[in-house]
Amino acid sequence: MWLHNKIQILFVCFLFLEIANAYKPVVLLHGIMSGSDSMIILEKEIQFNHPGTKVYNCDKFSGWSSLEAAWRQVQQIRDYVKEISDSHPEGIHLLGYSQGGLIARAVIQSFPEHNIHNFISLSSPQAGQYGTKFLHLIFPNLTARTAFELFYSRVGQHTSVGNYWNDPNEFELYIKYSVFLPLVNNEIQTTNSTQFKSSLTKLNKMVLIGGPNDGVITPWQSSHFGYYNKSLDVIPFDQRDIYLKDEIGLKTLKDNNKLVVITRPHVHHLVWHISPRVIREVILPYLD
Repeated sequence: MWLHNKIQILFVCFLFLEIANAYKPVVLLHGIMSGSDSMIILEKEIQFNHPGTKVYNCDKFSGWSSLEAAWRQVQQIRDYVKEISDSHPEGIHLLGYSQGGLIARAVIQSFPEHNIHNFISLSSPQAGQYGTKFLHLIFPNLTARTAFELFYSRVGQHTSVGNYWNDPNEFELYIKYSVFLPLVNNEIQTTNSTQFKSSLTKLNKMVLIGGPNDGVITPWQSSHFGYYNKSLDVIPFDQRDIYLKDEIGLKTLKDNNKLVVITRPHVHHLVWHISPRVIREVILPYLD
């Protein structure tokens, strides 16, 4: 009897270890004007549904510091992610919400030796932003039509929002002044352009999540790399140069079944990361 009980205990311990090792660690990056506390529901849902998963809920650049220049955030968060990835040679997953998804993508692009398995971009302005609904608390008098006067300046480029503001009517100024988004989207060719592309194509999966009822990301298709033309018609990502010319590897990812584009209606921007149903249905399947 004693031996039988001991075998049962060992078997249970073995199963627990197998479960604990079944899922790769997950790094979470919060959105603008928030911090790791905003991602706690997502963190708990992951741990509840995938027992044993190690979740790293990043609190860097929380609150007002989330408005600091994008490259500064990328550099520090890249060091944070690298330290985690070095501790997990089996690979990790990276999920970024809202602005955090764009910062996370740039982290991957500027991290050639990364071991990030799946990258989940959760309602993030990957092609830029041309809407002020989320900015009125910060810049109360700002309008989309005139925002370029602030953001396309040396002062404006010291803000994260200015770094990904993409005014379809002011493309020349965007290219001239923006020091972040045109670079990571390879709209401006630099010595880093090849690396920016190759680092993304190393991913096992890039998962782009967004929806028509987001209410903040403008246009909402930016979460899928779609964007406005000069007539303010939205051009789907697979009809834009960034895909057709494979500027950052989106087409390569798609051709290799590594690009997942998810459109989820009836989800507001502030709900993506806190709805258990959304988390279970469109996030957890990619956190193996």
